[in-house]
Amino acid sequence: MPPVSAHGSKAHSACLLVVRLKITLLIICRMSDQPDILFLLHDLARHLRLEADRRASCHGLTRAQWVILFRLDRQPGLSQKELAELLEVEPITVARLIDRLEEHGMVERRNDPGDRRVWRLHLLPPARPVLEALQAERIAILANATLGLDPETIALVGDALARMKNNVVAGLRARERHLAPQEPA
Repeated sequence: MPPVSAHGSKAHSACLLVVRLKITLLIICRMSDQPDILFLLHDLARHLRLEADRRASCHGLTRAQWVILFRLDRQPGLSQKELAELLEVEPITVARLIDRLEEHGMVERRNDPGDRRVWRLHLLPPARPVLEALQAERIAILANATLGLDPETIALVGDALARMKNNVVAGLRARERHLAPQEPA
């Protein structure tokens, strides 16, 4: 048998460590009868994104463009910067998405009367039938996700998720304030 090099023994030790870690995680996961809510939320969000991607592509759009159309329908005249903040993406990302929607004749940029550096975004008539089709897709996704749940449970889950989101956002903001540089007194 050839001698084991130091490199080979480290690789072997690393493999054993990974195997032990996986076994430990499996044991921990099986210790609880309750599913891990964070994993469930993550998996649900991932599956919903995949389904929305699939359905949006059937209409020649991306999920991000779908979200932009819905936002502009609810809040006409948003600036690209405001939209980027709502979507939690960089302004250049929104600019490129708007470029594509503009090419399809669904969105137009209008000058802000108070600041000529700002573009205000507005839906155009060709966006209306697309929005109606996407709303039907949204209803179908929600119906599938809530299949077998009574309206009271759906309302309770909605309230709980809204509260959880508010808690997480409040925690993030508190952390940002705590980490922000302090001004000298």
